[in-house]
Amino acid sequence: MGARILVADDEREVADLLELILGSEGYEVVKCFDGETALACVREQRVDLAVLDIMMPGMDGLTLCRRIRENYFFPIIMLTARVQDMDKISGLMQGADDYITKPFNPMEVVARVKTQLRRSTRYNAGGDTVCDIRGLYINYTTHECRLYDKPLEMTPREFEILWYLCRNRGRVVSSEELFEAVWGEKYLDSNNTVMTHIGRLREKLKETYRNPKFIKTVWGIGYMVES
Repeated sequence: MGARILVADDEREVADLLELILGSEGYEVVKCFDGETALACVREQRVDLAVLDIMMPGMDGLTLCRRIRENYFFPIIMLTARVQDMDKISGLMQGADDYITKPFNPMEVVARVKTQLRRSTRYNAGGDTVCDIRGLYINYTTHECRLYDKPLEMTPREFEILWYLCRNRGRVVSSEELFEAVWGEKYLDSNNTVMTHIGRLREKLKETYRNPKFIKTVWGIGYMVES
């Protein structure tokens, strides 16, 4: 059996359809129909990826995503019938890795799941890798990040962005390169997702806008962490 995928959706027909689609690809699917049950499932068994519906009774998908991100780093794909940009940004800010709207194309679901699982495998492979830059310490293997010996709480997406910039320190990384490396998708010129995440990272790093110590903006090109 392949990777274990948690599907949390109060619409049983949707959950059954996802089970059929993903099961046909060799994945093991665990279905839950509310957020509380899904959170208990995450705590009780291994989960390699989760597909969470945003609109669920009780604990909604965004709250569930945030609760999962307190302790777990597996990929999370949000599922919703709403397509407003603010909904998408809200989901990503809670720690989601991707976003699919209903009604969905089965081939798109499979492609996005495979992309996230490949990225997760790649990022978690290899031995212990550490960056230590002027008081900013990152351990990729343990997903530990500290600033002046104080732990930094960040989403897995924020961690991956910071890690990519630190790994490429001394070089300007364009928004396009950063997005395609971290999100694994084609970058669109109108996409402000990178800028939004960089802003949140700077807040957590206590960066000043005019004189950032770690993440510097190279206007018209991208971002850079100096060596």
